[in-house]
Amino acid sequence: MSLNEQVFQLVKSLGADFVGGADLSTAREFICKQGGEHLSAYPFALSIGIRLMDTLVDLLPHWEEQWWVSPAYKYHAYDKVNDRLDAIASRVSSLLQNEGYRALPVPSWGGARPDTLESLFSHKLAAHLAGLGWIGRSGLLITPQAGPRVRWTSVLTTFPVERHGPMLEDQCGTCTKCADNCPVKALKGRNFRPDEPREMRFDYHGCLQNILAREKQTGARICSLCVYGCPHGSKNRASA
Repeated sequence: MSLNEQVFQLVKSLGADFVGGADLSTAREFICKQGGEHLSAYPFALSIGIRLMDTLVDLLPHWEEQWWVSPAYKYHAYDKVNDRLDAIASRVSSLLQNEGYRALPVPSWGGARPDTLESLFSHKLAAHLAGLGWIGRSGLLITPQAGPRVRWTSVLTTFPVERHGPMLEDQCGTCTKCADNCPVKALKGRNFRPDEPREMRFDYHGCLQNILAREKQTGARICSLCVYGCPHGSKNRASA
């Protein structure tokens, strides 16, 4: 069994739903700007994803009438899934190191700065380069199987891990459901363009203020109505 097969088999056996390798050479400048030279020194990334529970995502619009919805979503769709992702990334990193490669597990929460919501490393970029989905108008990684109802982590490495498949083209079409569902209109409904400033598509200040206000009401810094609203996620959700 090849090392690539061992890596993919390990990731799947530990409970991940998505896995693929990404060549980061085309994104080196962006990675360096976002996370620094230490991160941009790795030529490849292993992208790992876990699908969120549809029962939790489908409850998101009821956060006001059901006080427990936001805390439950944060606990199970963020905290616990992040723990699972980080455990997988740690195991894979040890395997690669033992085989003589350098490997750096990036925290699943991405090291996001609380003032700008920018991450240390873009997990969605790695997943896109791995052929696992495309970046939609929401700024989230959209998969054909589960839409944006997936959380991601990445392992940066010197091992030339194989890509899942060809990079996927944008399949959002004319849909703006993510922007329509945003309670503060932080999403502008524009297609993702890597050469365009984030502010053209996303008002991070408005989004941040919204989730901070939600936290005061519910105790959980959560909104995610853009995740709920995406048809690519709802059409493939698990049966009730």
